[in-house]
Amino acid sequence: MTAAISFDNSYARLPPSFYARVLPAPAPEPRLVKLNRALAEELRIDPEALAGPAGLQFLAGNAVPEGAEPIATAYAGHQFGYFVPRLGDGRAILLGEIIGRDGVRRDLQLKGSGRTPFSRNGDGRAALGPVLREYLVSEAMAALGIPTTRALAAVTTGETVARERTLPGAVLSRVATSHIRVGTFQFFAARGDVESLRALADHVIARHYAEAANAAEPYRALLDEVIRRQGRLVAQWLLVGFIHGVMNTDNMSVAGETIDYGPCAFMDAYDPATVFSSIDEHGRYAYGNQPTIAHWNLTRLAESLLPLLAEDQEQAVATAREALARFPEAFNEAYLAGLRAKLGLSEAREGDLALAQDLLDRMAANRADFTLTFRRLCAAARDPAADAELRALFEDPSAYDGWAARWRDRLAEEGGDGAAREAAMRRVNPALIPRNHLVEGAIEAAVERQDFALFEQLLDALMTPFEERAVHAGFYDLPPQAQGYRTFCGT
Repeated sequence: MTAAISFDNSYARLPPSFYARVLPAPAPEPRLVKLNRALAEELRIDPEALAGPAGLQFLAGNAVPEGAEPIATAYAGHQFGYFVPRLGDGRAILLGEIIGRDGVRRDLQLKGSGRTPFSRNGDGRAALGPVLREYLVSEAMAALGIPTTRALAAVTTGETVARERTLPGAVLSRVATSHIRVGTFQFFAARGDVESLRALADHVIARHYAEAANAAEPYRALLDEVIRRQGRLVAQWLLVGFIHGVMNTDNMSVAGETIDYGPCAFMDAYDPATVFSSIDEHGRYAYGNQPTIAHWNLTRLAESLLPLLAEDQEQAVATAREALARFPEAFNEAYLAGLRAKLGLSEAREGDLALAQDLLDRMAANRADFTLTFRRLCAAARDPAADAELRALFEDPSAYDGWAARWRDRLAEEGGDGAAREAAMRRVNPALIPRNHLVEGAIEAAVERQDFALFEQLLDALMTPFEERAVHAGFYDLPPQAQGYRTFCGT
């Protein structure tokens, strides 16, 4: 099995200050919970071999595949606004890089594979619940078309980990186009290590932003592109009601992928102030704050890049500010385009944002379910008779009526075929997201009873989020009223 994996480890060829070489800690009694066969094939790994005894040993960290160079990467980060100069992979080990069938280079990482030099006081292990949460949510995000890390496999280790209570241990095999973060740049900037900062920037350009290499100002082009991707990514989060939960700079990928699904969750009733994370006591990373926080994080990246942007400090600062000023445009453009598509509007017209915001305000005032409101709009765009089910989502159904009249006037201005409009809306308004009660139900069954049936069923349903399949009928219902729902980091 190990011979079937072709590694090409560019990050391990960077200077030793970028990482620590460390082997995964062995798991006493590993058991395969789930293998992402489709992803394995994309990576040119034989899924049958990966599911076999030798593959299990690799996925559990008991054997290092030929060609792998296990490392824990170094990074820093602002955590809830406070800078920590040395963080790093405290419970994850990067085995190496694989070039997939599409020609894209991807990292293969074991998360929960034991202590590293960056573990501080942690045990380096992961509990089964957070591993299953990340598997479900990251794969759901991929199916929704949102850039994300991926889950290759989940394995139980046969040992327990101590958290609030004793829990079964597990390892997640995670795949990403890279695990380089804003905090990776901060790590070297905080040390005044311009040589390493330049080596890191050159590596990121070569790996993710090849077009920047030919720009007149390559490092400015790098910053511009990271800003653009992050603006688009956060817009995509908001358009499906996703709340990352812990948007620290060490959890922000410079590749523009969603990374680190600790206390993440999805909104049910729409409310911009929604927070689920138990560690976000002041709502710093609330749903509606995510664009502002992304901009703040990108400012930290720009600060780190100052020595590369210009020799003159004032010119470097001016260049950084000019680049950062483009974030609102990148976010707003992607967000408004997404809202238009969700409302069935194919032409851009003045007043579209106000129309969408009016609906969101009415939804917030009436605790209307975010996902179901937009999903039911699909049918209502074709047939006003479908309004009845939509109105029922609002505490005061008449709040929908006044908005719906304006919306239909706007649709009439465009004209077009109603059936085609409905079909287009169904392609952007999911019928299913990883509902909190469904995710928690799957995790509870697995952790408490070693029953993975609901996990399998939910994962299957989440792979086709824009379709409603009869076999998963109960998953599409209005969720139960959740009082005080909270998520936890799992560290």
